[in-house]
Formats: sequence, structure tokens, C-alpha cells
Amino acid sequence: MEGVGLIGFLVIGVLAGFIAEKVMNSKHGLLTNLIVGVVGAYLGGFLASLVGISFYGFLGSLVIASIGAIVFLYLLGLIKGRK
Repeated sequence: MEGVGLIGFLVIGVLAGFIAEKVMNSKHGLLTNLIVGVVGAYLGGFLASLVGISFYGFLGSLVIASIGAIVFLYLLGLIKGRK
């Protein structure tokens, strides 16, 4: 998430968490969306680098963070389902 700055990073985190929340049909608050989005940004960036995908700017970062957040919520659902 190069070049977006701290405020941009937080905005992307909240938006990515919100998008993941809607895609995964879950319900969270703003703070949880931010946490999910930030974790998703790191996870998405890691996964993108594994497969050789480059992304730039706000929109590219938002897409990668959203994908990472969706994967994160999916994995959390798998872990919670095993209790």
C-alpha cells in the first residue's frame, strides 16, 4: 500500500472491512471493519506478492485490501465453525 499515507491507509482499511462485511454477509461495527480491513490489507498484499500481482494507488490498494479482508473473514469463519 505504497503512496497512500496513514489517512489513506485507514480509509482503505475501513472501506475494505465494510466491503468484506457485505460480501461475507456479516455485521460488524466501524472499529471491527477497520481492524478487518487493516489485517486484510496486509494479508492481501502478502497474497498478491506470492502470485506476482502488482497494485498501485488508492483503487489498487482498496481492491487488494478487500480481497485480503474477505479471505480473513472466511478463515475466521472456518476457525469459529470448528469449536
